[in-house]
Amino acid sequence: MPYIKLISRRICQYSILKTKEALPKLLTINGKEYPTSNKDTNVTQSILNLTNRNLHLNPNHPIGILRTIIETKLNSLSPYKTFNNFSPIVTKWQNFDSLGFPPTHPGRSKSDTYYINDTTLLRTHTSAHEIECFQDINDDSGHNWRGFLISADVYRRDEIDKTHYPVLYQMEGSHLWTRPRETSNMEAEIKSLQSTLNEMLINNKMTLTRCQDEVEPPTETRQDYMTEQETKLCEMHLKTTLEIVVLELCRLKNMKDVKMRWTNTTFPWTQPSWEIEIWWDNQWLEICGCGIIKQDLLLKSDFEKDSTIGWAFGLGLDRIAMLLFGIPDIRLLWSNDKRFIGQFVEGQINTFKPYSKYPGTLRDVAFWLPDILQDNEEIHENDVMEIVRDVAGDLVESVKLTDEFIHPKTHKRSLCYRINYQSMDRNITNSEINSLQEKVRNELVKKYHVELR
Repeated sequence: MPYIKLISRRICQYSILKTKEALPKLLTINGKEYPTSNKDTNVTQSILNLTNRNLHLNPNHPIGILRTIIETKLNSLSPYKTFNNFSPIVTKWQNFDSLGFPPTHPGRSKSDTYYINDTTLLRTHTSAHEIECFQDINDDSGHNWRGFLISADVYRRDEIDKTHYPVLYQMEGSHLWTRPRETSNMEAEIKSLQSTLNEMLINNKMTLTRCQDEVEPPTETRQDYMTEQETKLCEMHLKTTLEIVVLELCRLKNMKDVKMRWTNTTFPWTQPSWEIEIWWDNQWLEICGCGIIKQDLLLKSDFEKDSTIGWAFGLGLDRIAMLLFGIPDIRLLWSNDKRFIGQFVEGQINTFKPYSKYPGTLRDVAFWLPDILQDNEEIHENDVMEIVRDVAGDLVESVKLTDEFIHPKTHKRSLCYRINYQSMDRNITNSEINSLQEKVRNELVKKYHVELR
């Protein structure tokens, strides 16, 4: 569903000489071989090693616990077909073209996306599978599925800090009605949902406060093929369904007073579109994007013109898990330390208990950017992050740009990045840190011909 906007920080606004390393002709990923491309392949082995972790399928992991809770609640309301085992390797058509992303969209760039070759990549969102899921439930009419749910790992080249990781877990879902047979029952379905929501509040002695969105009125209008009444009912059904899911999570967290609000937004393949925010730790936090599915996507999925209406949503399991379970650093979600994984049990939301706090060690790496004009390549901040990530992995807590300087005479540009080396599971020796830092420095010189300071 809604694709999270990707914006890379370009730190070198001119072309540079970039070393082309020899690549194997084939990459073997989860038992299957894929050809590589010297021009396009940028996925590293450290990232490929994460493609078979499947945290969302572990019933005793925060990601798996959260997925199961949401799936169970939604399926108690309507029958949704679940898809949890898609390969993370998709085509550019699946990930971008089929969903209407323009050729110049930043999400397509190598600075943001892990490419296996010029046509194949690691998916950046679960929406890469939307069309095949719509086609599946359309063909599988005998089961009377009302929609689908997808959960999967997605991959993005990104910054390094406590809330960002190159792999994220997303869930998205949809609900459909066939005209006019099923749309005639929409009002009755909404009344049933509202009754379920009210019962949850009463039985669990909870309160729900819906706050007013303070932004401007939406600029998006209803789609031409839908009536005003259909649009209104579809919106009510969507919002009530997601409010029930939020209440279920808050109930398991023992939250009695829940504040939420709906804000207007835009997404490439829903119209109109909204985000749901909850009041958490004295601030509004967006937890889910959603909207009414654009007919173009349904037509691409082989539904007959004007035959079907529906809604869709998308949310980040990692972010919600970190909030609900009180996990302070996203790297912990990937830990194999028994002191972490032993704290969680299927079906329960309990607060993470820190088992230790190892001190961090700061190291700076400063360099002059090159001025050689070749290859039409650009350095992005994500390129620097990728070098650090590939060298040090989860032994780095954060990387931040701390200084930019342009020499008044030579006009050369200097950058300084501060790396915080800190393990979640053990103490790192100075010798280890020095070795990692030296490798980072060497890789920067090797790949981008920077001049170290």
